[in-house]
Amino acid sequence: MAVRVEDLIDLRDVRQVRGKQSPNLISQDSFRQIEILAKELGFREVHLSQASDIVTARWVRLKCRYGCAKYNTSWCCPPAAPNLQMTRDILSEYELAILLVSENTNEHFYRNSPSKRRIQIKQWKSTIALERKLFLMGYYKAFGLPADTCALCKECAYPKQCKFPNEKRPTMEACGIDVFQTLKNLDLSTGLVRKVQDCFYSYSLILLA
Repeated sequence: MAVRVEDLIDLRDVRQVRGKQSPNLISQDSFRQIEILAKELGFREVHLSQASDIVTARWVRLKCRYGCAKYNTSWCCPPAAPNLQMTRDILSEYELAILLVSENTNEHFYRNSPSKRRIQIKQWKSTIALERKLFLMGYYKAFGLPADTCALCKECAYPKQCKFPNEKRPTMEACGIDVFQTLKNLDLSTGLVRKVQDCFYSYSLILLA
């Protein structure tokens, strides 16, 4: 379940979260500040969740390997991305995460096009920008997993050196995160877009603390 703002832990307090002593997480004022920053960067919704609500599954990377042209062609996709066990180990080191929702309209979202790439780049840069702002706010563990695939370059330099190493991040799916089940755990809609003229949602994640 998503964490209610009313239940958030003040930075000065030490309280119980699922039976664990959890100091220095986040205050109500800090979350509202994060929400403002995220919306200034173009995100439609911001949801605070417990890291334990993030679901990983083997089938996710199976779809990456069989069915996606980006497999083995990008620094931000498998096999270059963290494998499933590494992802699970990393998630175990976090207690809170922020799910970011973007709303988009693009009749060509299902195929590569200049308009799709513009959307991808905007979401990517916004996620990384928010990650950096969170770091400067004191959340030194903040790490972003942007939506979709990296489109900063028309063609990735992989396996040669990345041209934008400071903005190189894996996506949720590349790490084996089951986005659909994670959304269900947060009581969020998991509806699919069935018509090209409909708006669609993209989801980014920032592991917070």
